[in-house]
Amino acid sequence: MEHAPLTVAAVQHACAEDPEENLARSCAGIDEAAACGARLVLLQELHGTPYPCQEEHPRHFQAAEPVPGPTTAMLAARAKRHNAVVVGSVFERRAPGLYHNTAVVLDADGSLAGIYRKMHIPDDPGYYEKFYFTPGDTGFRPVATAVGRLGVLVCWDQWFPEAARLMALAGAEILLYPTAIGYDPDDDGGEQARQLDAWITVQRAHAIANGLPLVACNRTGLEEPPGGSGGNRFWGSSFICGPQGEVLSRAGDDPEVLVATVDPRRTETVRQMWPFLRDRRIDAYHGLLRRFLDGEGPA
Repeated sequence: MEHAPLTVAAVQHACAEDPEENLARSCAGIDEAAACGARLVLLQELHGTPYPCQEEHPRHFQAAEPVPGPTTAMLAARAKRHNAVVVGSVFERRAPGLYHNTAVVLDADGSLAGIYRKMHIPDDPGYYEKFYFTPGDTGFRPVATAVGRLGVLVCWDQWFPEAARLMALAGAEILLYPTAIGYDPDDDGGEQARQLDAWITVQRAHAIANGLPLVACNRTGLEEPPGGSGGNRFWGSSFICGPQGEVLSRAGDDPEVLVATVDPRRTETVRQMWPFLRDRRIDAYHGLLRRFLDGEGPA
């Protein structure tokens, strides 16, 4: 990463039925972020369409596109115009019958610097992603860009410390999470508050455990499945934090372009004070390669 403070941004918005309107919102957010001096702009998960996974229906595959493709071309033009790195999100059609939930990284010159295909695929009420997405095969490899090595992960990946750690061990200089997560309207206020707090806390913990700044960008707004009942109320709350988990900026639940400055020089200082990488017992973690230890002693 550049050896100077870096202004980063997260573009949080609601999604309409019209993909062109959604991409216009994303591009307007990139423009606003660049006007604020952002050199790195993160968009939310699947920002070009309503979230398709509230139901299992083949019609939603019509929204899929290749990478590179129309969305990457549009984001590339914005990246080049503003000399900024843009991280977007695409429902990728890789081949007939093979689809991924894919983050795309457009470098400051407009080139496609790299992709990350979502590794952890949920299958829960309102989030039926296994119907649509094949688990990724790109591995946990940072993407090299003009502003540094980006550890890009996607939504459900954010609950798994192993993913963040592997990105850090591979040299990521900042962690990025495009996200689509929200409340079940049937849950009471207490449960909704606990879920939101857990979502923020686990990601701040990844920043702390790895000594890295982190940007999480979530969508917002109520999206109802066909029939108009239930649905997900995406909670927004995008945030940017530093390498000790300190929250530098946080959005509410309205559309917002969130901007903050991170200082990559702090990573080494923080890791010197809290040398988690030094003190890892790599000789004793073999059990992590097991699904479960079934009551056994130390592996």
